[in-house]
Amino acid sequence: MMGCGKTGQFKARIKTKQFKTLKSGDFMKVATVQLKSMASYSQGRYHDTEKLNKESHADYEERTWRNKLHVNKDGFVFIPAMAFKNCISECAKYLSIQIPGKGKATYTKHFDAGVIVSDALVLDTKAEDVECERLFIPNPGTTSRVKKSFPIIHEWSGEVKFFILDETITEKVFTDHLKQAGQFIGIGRWRPRNRGLYGRFTVESVDFAPYEI
Repeated sequence: MMGCGKTGQFKARIKTKQFKTLKSGDFMKVATVQLKSMASYSQGRYHDTEKLNKESHADYEERTWRNKLHVNKDGFVFIPAMAFKNCISECAKYLSIQIPGKGKATYTKHFDAGVIVSDALVLDTKAEDVECERLFIPNPGTTSRVKKSFPIIHEWSGEVKFFILDETITEKVFTDHLKQAGQFIGIGRWRPRNRGLYGRFTVESVDFAPYEI
């Protein structure tokens, strides 16, 4: 699937020099989580679609707003793996919870370097079925407003695998961070971390298990 990693490819990548401290037979953890939206989700992927001759900004937005979606080769919308990785890493930085027995050291750097999400979450929604949200918003750097159109998905759910290479991150620590990340960090455009309301989610379940390299 376009834009989506494969677990097998991930297993091969972690054996490269990027993870040279790991060797065959070592174990890390994989947290298989079931997530469900608790707010609408919107994407704002950059695209460089050219304007047509004499096409107005409003007409351009109306013609190209679906290009702001992440779409695989089969036409289904997906949420990039890095959206979830960045979500939980930002949460760890925001919370700055101290590690018991480690003085003032926090979990921030452990989530930054020790957690990987290899695969995107492919939704059961096709790009052609996504609704449009039309807004009249401030134009950055000016005092004027401009019309913008964005794709919006009101409900989604699915499974995401978080690979945890850092033993400092226990099941409880991971689960607590992910739950709070879904509440006040979020994913996508206009998420809570960016002073918005979209992209919040709940953690329905977590299966925390060893993963053999």
